[in-house]
Amino acid sequence: MTTDAMTLTPARPLPKPARRPRKAKPSRSWNTAAGHLVMVVLAIFCLFPVYWMIVSSLRPANAIFETTLWPSTASLDNYSYALKAIPILRMLVNTLVVAATVTVVQLFTGLLAAYAFARWRFPCDKLIYTLIALTWLVPFQVVMIPNYLLVANLGLLDNLLALILPHFAAALAILMLAQSMRSFPREVLEAARMDGARSWRILWEIVTPNLRGTIASLAILIFISTWNEYFWPLLLSRSPQNSVVQIGIQMFMSSEGTQWGPLMAASTLASLPILVIYVVLQRQAFMKSGIR
Repeated sequence: MTTDAMTLTPARPLPKPARRPRKAKPSRSWNTAAGHLVMVVLAIFCLFPVYWMIVSSLRPANAIFETTLWPSTASLDNYSYALKAIPILRMLVNTLVVAATVTVVQLFTGLLAAYAFARWRFPCDKLIYTLIALTWLVPFQVVMIPNYLLVANLGLLDNLLALILPHFAAALAILMLAQSMRSFPREVLEAARMDGARSWRILWEIVTPNLRGTIASLAILIFISTWNEYFWPLLLSRSPQNSVVQIGIQMFMSSEGTQWGPLMAASTLASLPILVIYVVLQRQAFMKSGIR
């Protein structure tokens, strides 16, 4: 047989070994749905006391201890009684003024002190920073009496300024802002300084706008903490017109009994500004973490 007559048949490829079937992984959609379900349950658990407070404020006096989820006969009598019994609108304005002023002042002083600790090195800076951090651990009740004596000597008893004066600076604001500023790129600061910008301009035009998330979160914490303050206003207040809403709420509790309906109505009115502040600032507060 000649070579021309030979027919060459191509070799067939060997069959590939069969792969073992992989176990089906749970779908991500199920994990997401389970996570959302847990969040919904926790949200209901956290919001139910607020819902019960609002529902109780709508119950008449003879049905205040009902356990139904909605009152059989809803009424606004508790709100009208609360508005007549105490100057609650005046107290709400006073509380709003005190909380807003303390928030703005603490943010201002915190930004100045935090920028100094983050930007410069000076003698005993670490020691001073440690002492400021230690003051955060001291409860306000420890320094309440010295502050009271100082305010009394200044003639500021029964004055809203006395509620603001001891809170002009806070260790929490300084520590929180200093940590955020230390993570700020120093190259940006050096470039701004080379362009002729001074420290004041660098702080307010470069650093502060980039810390909006931290500032908004801190503002919420300071505002809520000041809004809920009770012992310091109780020590200084002498008249309802110069008091805050937390003192007004306490007026519905006496040795003769607690007026639960008006108490819940006043608590509901006192909670509305907190909700508004949170709704306004929550977008800025979550912007840093990328939440929309």
